[in-house]
Amino acid sequence: MTSYFSDYANLCFEAFGDRVKHWITFSDPQAMAEKGYETGHHAPGLKLHGTGLYKAAHHIIKAHAQAWHLYNSTWRSKQQGLVGISLNCNWGEPVDISNPKDIEAAERYLQFCLGWFANPIYAGDYPQVMKDYIGRKSAEQGLDMSRLPVFSLQEKSYIKGTSDFLGLGHFTTRYITEKKYSSRQGPSYQNDRDLVELADPNWPDLGSKWLYSVPWGFRRLLNFAQTQYGDPPIYVTENGVSQKLHCIQLCDEWRIQYLKGYINEMLKEPLLSHMQMVTEIVVPTVCTLCILIAAVLLMLLLRRQS
Repeated sequence: MTSYFSDYANLCFEAFGDRVKHWITFSDPQAMAEKGYETGHHAPGLKLHGTGLYKAAHHIIKAHAQAWHLYNSTWRSKQQGLVGISLNCNWGEPVDISNPKDIEAAERYLQFCLGWFANPIYAGDYPQVMKDYIGRKSAEQGLDMSRLPVFSLQEKSYIKGTSDFLGLGHFTTRYITEKKYSSRQGPSYQNDRDLVELADPNWPDLGSKWLYSVPWGFRRLLNFAQTQYGDPPIYVTENGVSQKLHCIQLCDEWRIQYLKGYINEMLKEPLLSHMQMVTEIVVPTVCTLCILIAAVLLMLLLRRQS
């Protein structure tokens, strides 16, 4: 399948590369893998619990890398374009920010969502927490090997760095708390994570059962992606809100408020810019003040002695 996808990508580069300068190999591959091979809600409609989605994702990642390398070696010099991937993820906030278990569960939620695809592309391998949890549960279920496929050393090197930008789709937030699932319940993506997703009933309801307006979660996800993957260029590729009411007039105040809130969070100063400001402005200023204070104290001391 990776070879077929590479042939398809090559045809697209050849036919449209003189006009298209930003390429996204896959959009929301987590939904493709989970809903196509775990729940069966999307094509091809398979319910291979705890196995199919990991295998599908494994090949998606390799297909993405192959398409990137193809463009990089054959088309980039002629077309001067960029190739990336678009990943969707909600923000996971710990239910109790003072509880280490909830903090770990929220981190695990993000790694099983965004890190599942981003970590191989930016770091060369799956997140360690995915390898640990799926490997342990696989062993408890009597399997000789982890249900999470393994990249060879050659594949890790080949996949790492295959993104000129990160596409990020985001819609809402969940509160996360730890919940242990027995391995005897059988393999599944949900059980592998050992967590529960919750929604705050006070969050604005937007007409879809899963969708709530939580703008601050968007900012935190952007900061997470920025710091986790080495400050890549980020394009927000998906965001928006469903139809809440059936009407024939302009009656989308909830959509205006949703977009206003999320765009405002996106426009805030990036976290790394603040860190850079601390390094370039605050630290030198503090050092200068320390030198001045030391000089004044030294002068006072010399005056006393004289």
